[in-house]
Order: sequence, then C-alpha cells, then structure tokens
Amino acid sequence: MGIHMDSLDDKYLRILLDRIAVSKSYKPKFGNDGEGVSLDKFRSLYGSDPFYNWFGLDNPLMYAAHKAAGGITSIYRQIGIGGEALLRQLIQDHLGLTSEQANWSYKTVTSGRPRTLKLDARIEPLNVADIDQRQKITNWMQKAARQLQLEERVAKAMGGIVMEVRQGYKSKDSKRQNADMANAAEAYTKGYLPILVVLSNQIDGDIAERYERGKWLVLRGSLEGSDLFSTYAFSREIIGYDLAGFFQRNNEQLKNFTKDILESLLRANGDE
Repeated sequence: MGIHMDSLDDKYLRILLDRIAVSKSYKPKFGNDGEGVSLDKFRSLYGSDPFYNWFGLDNPLMYAAHKAAGGITSIYRQIGIGGEALLRQLIQDHLGLTSEQANWSYKTVTSGRPRTLKLDARIEPLNVADIDQRQKITNWMQKAARQLQLEERVAKAMGGIVMEVRQGYKSKDSKRQNADMANAAEAYTKGYLPILVVLSNQIDGDIAERYERGKWLVLRGSLEGSDLFSTYAFSREIIGYDLAGFFQRNNEQLKNFTKDILESLLRANGDE
C-alpha cells in the first residue's frame, strides 16, 4: 500500500472512530436532562423510590441493562453519522468538490416557522473538473432516471444528485419516511435525483419499496450488483474510490475499537 493510500486510510478511519468513540461515554438519562445519570445517582434515584426499591430495581444490573440498550442504539447512530461524514469527504477528495458543493440544504416553513432542512451529500456534474469523471456521473444519472422511470422532461431537468446516508434502515418510523418523501419532492423541484445510500444490507423490504415508489434510487450495502444497486459499486465506479476495500483493509481495527466500546457499555460502571 502506498503512502498516499496509507494517509487516506488514516484520515477516513479517524472520521469513523471519532464518531464511534462518542458512544463510550453514553449514560442513560432516566428522564433527566443533561449528559446522563451515573451509577451512583441511579442507585440514589431508584433506591429512594419506594415502589422501585421494593422490586429491587435500584440494582446495578438494571443500570447496566439500560446503559447497554441505549449505548447500542448510540453505536448504530454514531456509525451512521460517521458514514455520512465519510461519504462527503470521499466526494470532496475524489471528485474535487468543495465542502459547500458537497452539501445541500433548502429552506421551508413549517407551522409558520422557517426551517432549514438538508440531505447528507450532493454531486453536481458541472462542479467536477475532470471531464471523464463528469461524463461518467452524467451517464450514471441518465441510467438512474431510466431505472426510476422518470418522464423524459423530468430526467432532462436533473442537474445533480443528493444523497441521504444510513448505516442500515429497519425502523418503520412513518415520521422519518414522510420527511424523506418531502425531501425527495423538494429535490426534484430543484433538479436533483434523490439517492438513499445504505452502507449495510440491513434495510427492510417494505421500506425499500416505499422509497422506490417515492422515486428514490435505493443503494444497498452489497458487494455484488451494479452501481445502480450497490453502494460499494457506486463508490468505486462513480466517486472513484473503493470504499469496500477501505473497510476490508481496516476491519480489524474497526472491530477491536467497537469491541472496546461494547465492553465498556456492558459494564455498570464503564470506568472500571
């Protein structure tokens, strides 16, 4: 592996590990605001409650269970956030885009209040300096428009793609899905194809079907399939970076780091 590849691996690995490390300090809140409740505070809180005390719910094992449950959710969340940041960095590094060009947001009014909403990443072919890369992205957009069965006039109006990145998608949270449908509608009015980029294969079939009906192109974390199906084929062929290769090269460090976080979360007192 060359020096350039080593430095990129270090850079991309740091993006992910810094996010996952956030989960190590997770503490359950038990209805309290702030940074979370320590084991001692939990025992005082539940131990002073007659009903919970009668059932022995102030046991450190109960705290450990809460901490593990919330902490595991935190790990998934932080991996997802890290994945978003990593994809934006790949777009900037390998397509030569600025941070502003790689981000996308729009303003709307909800219940009389102005809001700024955003998707995770953006690619506009006109911002790509390399002519071959620009043409490759344009050709891919044309293929994607055909797969989505867009009307020709709509397909011709598309000037770029915007992406929502998820580590996986099993939750059937209708509020989130409705928000994404609204984001897709807004993207089309602004001339962007909306792409759901899933880093794993963990996406519910009903969810994928709904997004596809809503004219999202859904990319899955499969090592097989074309750049219209596989997140990793898309990264390799369209962005120009072998993301699967990066994960394979660094999987031991990622596994060990995550294992350390999990072991900490499964202890009632993570500092022990």
